[in-house]
Amino acid sequence: NPPYYVPLVELIPHPETDQAVMDRTRALMKEIGQSPVSLKREVDGFALNRIQYAIIAEAWRLIQDGVLPPEDVDTVVSKGLGPRYAFMGPWEVRHLNAAGIRDQMERSRHYVQRVLSTFGPIPDFSGQTLEQVDAAMCSRTPATPEALAERRRWRDARQ
Repeated sequence: NPPYYVPLVELIPHPETDQAVMDRTRALMKEIGQSPVSLKREVDGFALNRIQYAIIAEAWRLIQDGVLPPEDVDTVVSKGLGPRYAFMGPWEVRHLNAAGIRDQMERSRHYVQRVLSTFGPIPDFSGQTLEQVDAAMCSRTPATPEALAERRRWRDARQ
């Protein structure tokens, strides 16, 4: 967010949508400078939000489990994950980190599966962890309309 700074457009067809409509819409989005992706079917939350929510859930668990404070989670994303994926997605990054994606997945799949198996249940996003995240965020930017508006202007100027 804000959406007007994000060039991604998720095109999601209704089951009765003619493919020609999807093709024309995709072409139009490209023509006006957007970056369309075509989902094959509707999924709850859209594609971007689903990937984002997976990151948010694990970020929450890292705070909840006492592994990292909220400020350091933000640093991991803004100074690590963000730049890593700023101009290429996870598959291309992995493809280039080895002799292709097949080689990368053969080498790392067991490690990735082991790490994924340690992920906890879906967080409830409340309680002591919420208090901790709220305190960290409010120390950076107080949750007042003025302070939030100022920080949004700062963010938007960097888009």
